[in-house]
Amino acid sequence: MEDTVAFDSLFQQAVLAMDAGDVNQLKQMLEDNPELASERLRSPGSWLTNQIGSALDTFFKDPYLLWFVSEDAVRNKNLPSNIATIAAIIIEKAKTEKAESLQEQLDYAIRLVAWSWVARECGTQIDLLDVMIDAGASIDGVSDDALVNGNFAAAEHLIKRCAKLTLPTALCLGRWNEADLLASIAIDKQKQFSLVLAALNGKAEAVTKLIRYGVSINEPSEHLYSHATALHHAVWSGSLDTVKLLVDAGAKLDTKDTIYDGTPLDWAEYAKKDEIAIFLRHAMQK
Repeated sequence: MEDTVAFDSLFQQAVLAMDAGDVNQLKQMLEDNPELASERLRSPGSWLTNQIGSALDTFFKDPYLLWFVSEDAVRNKNLPSNIATIAAIIIEKAKTEKAESLQEQLDYAIRLVAWSWVARECGTQIDLLDVMIDAGASIDGVSDDALVNGNFAAAEHLIKRCAKLTLPTALCLGRWNEADLLASIAIDKQKQFSLVLAALNGKAEAVTKLIRYGVSINEPSEHLYSHATALHHAVWSGSLDTVKLLVDAGAKLDTKDTIYDGTPLDWAEYAKKDEIAIFLRHAMQK
């Protein structure tokens, strides 16, 4: 128990140094406690559970120190301007210590960075991606992760750094010729994921393409927010054009999502998407 408590305390100090952009303190802590660069935090104290408790039970469970450079899970809604340097310091220490966990750390850290709206807003996302890529992080499919949170520049950058282009990314980035080729060999699950991702981003032209590809309009994607349909997600995006396209193509108006038990109209009303709500009410009366 004492070791667990001691490690949690050290981990907290390291995270605070990262938050402050204090490179010297972080380097000293890693020198004195190299395990910080290789071990998971399996028993976090209240300093972290009070901030991101639910995330610690799901996508941020048993985090490594490196994962905190992403600010996803969100704690401060901010990142220091030198966070990419901080990430490189942690990675270098893990390499020096020959940490067996390093590849696992990198492969998930880059996904967290790609998801992170905070990294995007702070202008650090691209630099962080480069640090991860240069260190050997796996990048295929990460562009899709970036687009889940509308991080278009990150998705573009990943493709420039030689990530394999996927159908959903091609569609959301408007790379139509490549999308057509990818769609010709795509399985239904890939098309379904693409539909939900395009709807989530309010990409009406991409949705039009997918309808032509023969995607199932009312089927959720089992790999992306499977609790709701593409129409729900289009409503949430705020794109009336995308909503209209889906409705005209036969999207069901009365389907309820499996978490909040709401129809697309319920979602529109909750999100105060007034123009979309008016359209859906009229559509339901036809």
